[in-house]
Amino acid sequence: QVQVMESGGGLVPAGGSLSVSCTVSGLSFTNRAMGWFRQAPGKEREAVSCITSSGSNMRYLDNIKGRFTISRDNAKNTVSLDMNSLKPEDTAMYYCAARRSDSCPGRSVAMSDWIYWGQGTQVTVSS
Repeated sequence: QVQVMESGGGLVPAGGSLSVSCTVSGLSFTNRAMGWFRQAPGKEREAVSCITSSGSNMRYLDNIKGRFTISRDNAKNTVSLDMNSLKPEDTAMYYCAARRSDSCPGRSVAMSDWIYWGQGTQVTVSS
């Protein structure tokens, strides 16, 4: 049984930092690219970042440049998203997902390519 579990969300003031992590079990972690997504209330889910097993990564939102960093530890089956200089508009439910293959998509991200999802962890940035 595949399990994807996020942790580390919380409430942080604007300008602060937070790290969210995801632990995966029940699948071959090193054969999958992993991604972080977020969904704010009333908005569609959007891709944030992706990382392959070798560490190659993609960023899908221009406004996270220089602030968010994705990483993974293949020995521990974990993937993390370090977030700095947080803004109120970063407030969302953050989701971790495993892709069908070990490659990150280009600018166009199809949600159907991500076959295992966690339940999400809430990140709230206060102004």
